Amino acid sequence: MNFLPKLLDTVADRTVVPGYSKLGFLLRRRQWQPLPADSLRGKRALVTGANSGLGKATAARLAELGATVHLVVRNVEKGEAARADLARRVPDATFHVDRCDVSCLADVREFAQRLQAEHDTVDVLVHNAGVLPPHRQETPEGNEVTLATHVLGPHLLTTLLLPALRRGGDARVVFVSSGGMYARPLHDEDPQYARGEYQGAAAYARTKRMQVVLAGSWARRLTGSPGIAVHAMHPGWAATPGVTDSLPRFARLMGPLLRDPDQGADTVVWLAAATEGGRRSGSFWHDRAPRPEHYLGRTRESEQQRERFLDYCDRTVGLTQ
Repeated sequence: MNFLPKLLDTVADRTVVPGYSKLGFLLRRRQWQPLPADSLRGKRALVTGANSGLGKATAARLAELGATVHLVVRNVEKGEAARADLARRVPDATFHVDRCDVSCLADVREFAQRLQAEHDTVDVLVHNAGVLPPHRQETPEGNEVTLATHVLGPHLLTTLLLPALRRGGDARVVFVSSGGMYARPLHDEDPQYARGEYQGAAAYARTKRMQVVLAGSWARRLTGSPGIAVHAMHPGWAATPGVTDSLPRFARLMGPLLRDPDQGADTVVWLAAATEGGRRSGSFWHDRAPRPEHYLGRTRESEQQRERFLDYCDRTVGLTQ
């Protein structure tokens, strides 16, 4: 990227609306090289929350590049409907529907065991499943539901699939975060959001910050273990059911400036398929470029906080006593 496009890219990113809307995508994509049509041929990809929105768009794009794609969904009926739609879009692709509620740790364990009994390798793991509940809710295992869905379930699933990811040889793990995390620090002192007045949008942003911290922790944990790159990214503002249902005012206000799901999913697919950037583990990405993890001093966490948070995640999902 030469100087002027890079300057425009940075200005768009820092001013938020141009960068996060479809305007930023249209500006930046002129500098991108197309991905090779068969760049994921013979690869196996798992996408959580793949029955709609960004997850469904990601599944389609990965399949178009040759991957066998598993739609990892909580509702099998909706997953089968998504598979039928995807088969019409990519008729030569192979799609599987796998039931797993990623907020349920028992489900995650069962799914990981079942998958690895049937398949030796996993090449791409996309943590996309998301929730934004209006009121504080807990899973049957006692975890706050946004934390369980966005952080604990993905952390456990990544851990359990490490043998299959290592066998892939050049595997990619991608956490789909949100630009909303920029306004929130790491709440390692209250990860379950048990204190204060609960707000769904705040819980969402808090756990999206946690995903970015967790991705960085995974990248450091896997240092010296070549073959697995871990990324976090944010898709910008996309017109998905999660946005229109959970944030209807925002969706109405932004309207035509919202990205379509394919535009929002582009960086996930690029990280999964590209040799450029895709192997550079531990960065936070938006529109195929690494972005700062913090813009505000008050959101910066210490190394001790990151360590405490990772230890909390390990203990809560049962990896340590």
